[in-house]
Amino acid sequence: MKTIYEYSVKDRKGHEVSLREYANEVCLIVNTATKCGFTPQYEELENLYKTFHSQGFEILDFPCNQFGQQAPGTDESIHEFCKLNYGTDFPQFKKIKVNGDDAEPLYKFLKEQKGFAGWDETHPIYPILDKMLSEADPNYKENPDIKWNFTKFLVNKKGQVVKRYEPTTKIAIIAKDIEQLLAE
Repeated sequence: MKTIYEYSVKDRKGHEVSLREYANEVCLIVNTATKCGFTPQYEELENLYKTFHSQGFEILDFPCNQFGQQAPGTDESIHEFCKLNYGTDFPQFKKIKVNGDDAEPLYKFLKEQKGFAGWDETHPIYPILDKMLSEADPNYKENPDIKWNFTKFLVNKKGQVVKRYEPTTKIAIIAKDIEQLLAE
């Protein structure tokens, strides 16, 4: 079975990083943006990181500018924004594409493993996203592509993708799943 450990990515400084470095850790892989309605999730992500990092948990942050051009700027300016506004300490990687032919290979793999997970329809942003995406593609829910910023993939200690969360998923739900994987 393929795992994330078969992939390498570039850190924000452009250095190659093998995901084998995260072997035996539970990882949450997130595509992020600094000018999005979901950007305040950085605070929740940092809280998850502080809570679980010492138990073998990592967050891998991949800025992406594919959704409404909401991740402008350089890798360094994005990093500075996150550090200054949200105090983020988790690893941040080079800005990537998550959809399309030139999508980061890691993200092609993640989408193959877990397709669209469905929205939390009680979230206030849900109607806006659903309307916008439905107008662009009435069958968007059938497609495994990333729909928006702050889509998350949970990876177990063996490097296997176990869950996908859309940006409307409550962090408390993700925290419970992380706790469970850390206990295994």
